[in-house]
Amino acid sequence: MPAPLVLPRLVWGSPDAERHALLVHGLGSSAALMWRLGTALAVAGWCATAVDLRGHGEAPRALDYTVAAYAADVGAVRPDRGGAWDAVIGHSLGGAASTSAAAHDAAWTRRLVLIDPAIMLTGHDAAVIRASQKRAFDDDRIETVRDEHPHWHEQDLELKVDAVHRASRWAVEQTSAQNSDDGVPWDVRADAVRLTIPTHVIGADPAVYSLFTGDLAAEVLAANERITMSIVTDAGHSPHRDRPDETIRQLLDALD
Repeated sequence: MPAPLVLPRLVWGSPDAERHALLVHGLGSSAALMWRLGTALAVAGWCATAVDLRGHGEAPRALDYTVAAYAADVGAVRPDRGGAWDAVIGHSLGGAASTSAAAHDAAWTRRLVLIDPAIMLTGHDAAVIRASQKRAFDDDRIETVRDEHPHWHEQDLELKVDAVHRASRWAVEQTSAQNSDDGVPWDVRADAVRLTIPTHVIGADPAVYSLFTGDLAAEVLAANERITMSIVTDAGHSPHRDRPDETIRQLLDALD
């Protein structure tokens, strides 16, 4: 794997908690945008740590924005107390990076929860993600985000704008360019097959929009019996913002 960068952290809950979780955000997002999950985990007695991925938030900038580079970074993040994470929770790109990190180091975490993970991103879905990121950088007014996501919590709206302001547009664009059909394919299916820990996918509703659905989801689930899946109905690619209460319920169920 590439040489890892040291990622900045945000923490919810007591460092003395028995269980420690790592939260890994998606493309164009930030550690702060995992606030709803971090808060819920802290209330449930966990210590939850979120990181800014390379090129995002306060994290270092780099030249390498392959999924392998993101995976190297998160795989190097350990609980302050040492040892393994009790759970790693990754959304979208964060889900792909976490899958790869866990496949390469079975001692990194005891459990994975993947929120609409970008296990493979090609063709139509890759174009949708590129267009979404372009819109975010071209017009980062909070009114625009609110019009697109009128049901989001006000803090999600504020933090989405903040995440765009603090992310490197070049890094986000390079993430699409360097993980493409013309470069290194965005595809961690082989890593998903190699997972040896309990892994649960919290999927988005295909009727709204989902990256992990259809033939891809069926293939991954059939290839590894340790992977299970549930779906948050009426939620798009960011269930923790579209339907946070139901997403948190499914998350806590998966962790139990």
